[in-house]
Amino acid sequence: MKIIDAHAHIAQYIAGFTSCGELRAVGGGKAQYSTGEIFQMFPSEMGDTGVSPEALINVMNENGVEKAVLLQGNWLGFHNEYTYEAVKKYPKRFVGAATYDPYCVKVDEIRRRLFDELGFKIVKFELSNGSGLMANHSLCLDGTVMNSCYAHAREKGLTVVLDIGRPNNPCWQVSAVSTVAEKYPEINFVLCHLLSPQKNDIEILKHALDILVKSNVYFDIASLAANQKPEIYPYPTALEHLKNAKSIVGAQKLIFGTDMPCALSRDSYKHLTDYITESKVFNENELLDIFYNTANKIYFN
Repeated sequence: MKIIDAHAHIAQYIAGFTSCGELRAVGGGKAQYSTGEIFQMFPSEMGDTGVSPEALINVMNENGVEKAVLLQGNWLGFHNEYTYEAVKKYPKRFVGAATYDPYCVKVDEIRRRLFDELGFKIVKFELSNGSGLMANHSLCLDGTVMNSCYAHAREKGLTVVLDIGRPNNPCWQVSAVSTVAEKYPEINFVLCHLLSPQKNDIEILKHALDILVKSNVYFDIASLAANQKPEIYPYPTALEHLKNAKSIVGAQKLIFGTDMPCALSRDSYKHLTDYITESKVFNENELLDIFYNTANKIYFN
């Protein structure tokens, strides 16, 4: 089966900034917060202080992945130029999303560089209050600041990717996203991690998905399995979330992604595909849409 991994990351070096302050590389794929906590961010065999596009391509080749979408966020740090260079070097394997902080004083100059000069066609905003923009800013997803971002995306014909964090957090503004999707029908919105439900969020996710049944709203399912920890493969709660998503928004609105390289510090790439393909939740045509067709339409055409 053809595969596009629609949620992947590269990093020249770990340079994040989160609710725990600076996140820096300490070697061996490990990172350290300003609070002192050290953890394994990605497998050491994928890099020491960062992850190169070649490291991702090795994983892709080993697992039959044709293409990947390179997303960015505060956790690994912003790597716009590095992402641009990777896409330019490997145009048949990657497409990239740019990111920026809309509170920057020179935001107009940043946008000009990213979207006019470098030519990015996707913009991603990591908004969680743990490791996204709301770790350091107070944001309404339908407020003035974010509306300026959506208006710019509409003007430039960009796809907008939003990570709104986990349920029961101030960043998880599902109603605001619904309003925004209706306000900007020309924009395709992709919401990361199927809205990041945890093990006990079955009903809250169903309600959120009901609100977000829109022609221009899609969902990537990256890290859905990891978010059910301590559950392990074959991730029965993740599959329950997927069954509900299929029944509410439809399989054609779901997009496969892994969140590699970070997801690979928890489980193998094979498990992150097999728990879906071997579950019998989806038929063959639905799997083709989830693993390839929808991502190809949204990101590569």
